[in-house]
Amino acid sequence: MYFSEQDPDSVDTLDFRHHNYKEMRKLMKSVTDECPDITHVYTIGKSYMGLKLYVMVISDNPSKHELGEPEFRYVAGMHGNEVLGRELVLNLMQYLCKEYKKGNQRVVRLVTETRIHLLPSMNPDGYEEAYEKGSELAGWAQGRYSFEGIDMNHNFPDLNNIMWDAQEDVAPETRAVINWMQDIPFVLSANLHGGELVVTYPYDGTRGWVPRENTPTADNAFFRWLSTVYASTNLVMANPNRRMCHYEDFQSHNNIINGGAWHTVPGMNDFSYLHTNCFEVTVELSCDKFPHASELPTEWENNRESLLVYMEQVGLGIKGVVRDKLTKKGIADAIIKVEDHDHDIRSAADGDYWRLLNPGDYKVVVWAEGYFPSMRWCRVGMEPRPTICDFTLTQTPIQRLKEIRAKGGKIPQDLQSEESW
Repeated sequence: MYFSEQDPDSVDTLDFRHHNYKEMRKLMKSVTDECPDITHVYTIGKSYMGLKLYVMVISDNPSKHELGEPEFRYVAGMHGNEVLGRELVLNLMQYLCKEYKKGNQRVVRLVTETRIHLLPSMNPDGYEEAYEKGSELAGWAQGRYSFEGIDMNHNFPDLNNIMWDAQEDVAPETRAVINWMQDIPFVLSANLHGGELVVTYPYDGTRGWVPRENTPTADNAFFRWLSTVYASTNLVMANPNRRMCHYEDFQSHNNIINGGAWHTVPGMNDFSYLHTNCFEVTVELSCDKFPHASELPTEWENNRESLLVYMEQVGLGIKGVVRDKLTKKGIADAIIKVEDHDHDIRSAADGDYWRLLNPGDYKVVVWAEGYFPSMRWCRVGMEPRPTICDFTLTQTPIQRLKEIRAKGGKIPQDLQSEESW
């Protein structure tokens, strides 16, 4: 069980109901009006039917990335009929705004130390279809797919793809999310679904498409930790007397499972891990895909602590800035390699990086094109905050020579021997 700060006496007065597209926009505007200094709303694209994919950022400087500050995201509504995630994300927007204004120190710390991105509806077309039917009438697949009939979680490249190329059958919603994931240096994410009670972690796809085969990543221990953090603080998942949703006894696995050992389909989690620096899990929030509106306050109580404590995991591991020794400027796209972890990450545009890791001592090597590599040991402690591991790289003589020539400068004496080559 993961223990964290919690106010058991708090009673949240939030807008507990199902929100269609127009109502969702209205609610998001009301939050930005109430907390203009810590919120910013933007769109990442449009659905097939032209509905905008809105994202709310909550941070002390929401409009831009701050050097060293990690970027976090929650994505909901990938399947339009799995609506609880959408409402929980909308609840979370309201909660963070209200609690920040109250001076709740836990929330203030989250908002000032993290840039939080909240996408409540990745599939607004599908949601509108399910919403018209309501919680009693929506079928198991009614509204699940995009307007084009695409299951967006199966619309991402699988782990065997070395590169991803644009394809005609990629939904516009999927393209928008992929571009978003690549444009912002996200560190941690969760994809909120419904229809079960379990947290799944990568890989979701298996090598050779073997069905139900445990397929761990190089960061399997950390992914299991992330999954356990959410599952153990979720009031329903953590209840030993709860009933199974269907036929899978996930309690025997502590309510977490490797995605490949359950559904052998590569999805957004795998893409996030393999093609970006971001670690992501999938949270199946409830047995009912479309719970009645009267159940939403209880579902918020069931998930509030989980949503908060999961975000706090973005501070685990190491972080730092990779800089040029001579200019002191950040180096973009530097490779950060942790020994014995076959998963490298890259620095962001300003040279900052974040590497999620469990407590321990790590040998870290950093290099970039035109620079000599640099190595140092970094210790990750038990405290829920990152260890600062900055790196300074020295340009190779050939790289220095190229840059001086490009600027038309005078060749220094120590490089004149290189020039003769």
